[in-house]
Amino acid sequence: MISNSYSYSIESSCTQTSARAGLFQTPHGEIQTPLFMPVGTQGSIKALTSEQTLEAGAQIILGNTYHLYLRPGLDLLQKAGGLRNFMKWPKTLLTDSGGFQVWSLSPIRKITRKGVEFRSHIDGSKILFTPESVMQAQQVIGADIIMAFDECAPYPSTPKQLRDSLDLTLHWHERAVEYLSTHPSLYGYPQALFGIVQGGTQFDLRCEAIEKLKAFNLPGYALGGLSVGEPIPMIYDMVERCAPLLPSNKPRYVMGMGTPQDLLELVRRGIDLFDCVIPTRNARNGMVWTWEGVLHYKAARYAQDLDTPLDPSCPCPVCKNYSRAYLRHLFKAGEITALHLSSLHNVWFFLDLMRTARKHIKAGSFGPWSSELLSRWSAQKAVQ
Repeated sequence: MISNSYSYSIESSCTQTSARAGLFQTPHGEIQTPLFMPVGTQGSIKALTSEQTLEAGAQIILGNTYHLYLRPGLDLLQKAGGLRNFMKWPKTLLTDSGGFQVWSLSPIRKITRKGVEFRSHIDGSKILFTPESVMQAQQVIGADIIMAFDECAPYPSTPKQLRDSLDLTLHWHERAVEYLSTHPSLYGYPQALFGIVQGGTQFDLRCEAIEKLKAFNLPGYALGGLSVGEPIPMIYDMVERCAPLLPSNKPRYVMGMGTPQDLLELVRRGIDLFDCVIPTRNARNGMVWTWEGVLHYKAARYAQDLDTPLDPSCPCPVCKNYSRAYLRHLFKAGEITALHLSSLHNVWFFLDLMRTARKHIKAGSFGPWSSELLSRWSAQKAVQ
């Protein structure tokens, strides 16, 4: 399954933690890890243009197969030459399989060994996703990195539910690999299939999943089915136990997490890639992250603060030009500019956080630097 167009190498490792700085080569550019990947579920990082996302330093973004399949649809995307051309994104692109979104549709979906039958949340039409159709859809979308169709078990689940879910996910992985072996990519560059490790909160099942997925010799591996309701310490523990079992010469990806605290905690445990919708979602609700911690910029105490940007230490254009008082005014006035500026800041901050983490890993100072930062944020949270 390995293509010469995809390779991963470790440049530096942290001696105090399991953090690592690496380079992942793809057909559309080099990815420097650890890295946060902004989520463009429907072909857009919400409230931002592709150009602004690029200027913020994004090296890879996500699209979602479920949403793109429903709208704008595969016919239009293929006519456009894929999502990259459609949204004018020049760098690497990853697509989720849509498995998590289908999982969230529990009242209107039916899971069988063949696939998942569900109804569109847009018009109610009946749709069947199979491992093969999901691969075909991701070929039309044209992502560099494509994710296998998986079944995400809820928390809590019984041992039998987790066993059945993992068996189904592994079966679907086999079918995805078989499909791709006889169906070449559409746009002149190879695609890299990442496997998804499921197993819920049962470590033995996740160990089994890792061993069986490693047999496919895939270009990368993800830990899925985390952050579905289980306590955060349980997530960190599962990642800490599973990450060393994944191939050291392949990218490691934790799906759907998280906060800046989550990112640092998981980098410390050897994870390379992350994605989450919260930078733009929380920005639209009046919350941004800063180097000093969380900032609720809509709070009344910032109404007269004309001298302080959202984050004096952030290099983003928002913090160079606008005050907290101005952002608060826009938010309270219902101006969409507030959502745009705060989203832009958060995306910049998340990317800057990972760039800075990478510099500290390479400099040999990541352990104490990340510990101090996590302690500072924890203290700020306790005060709030």
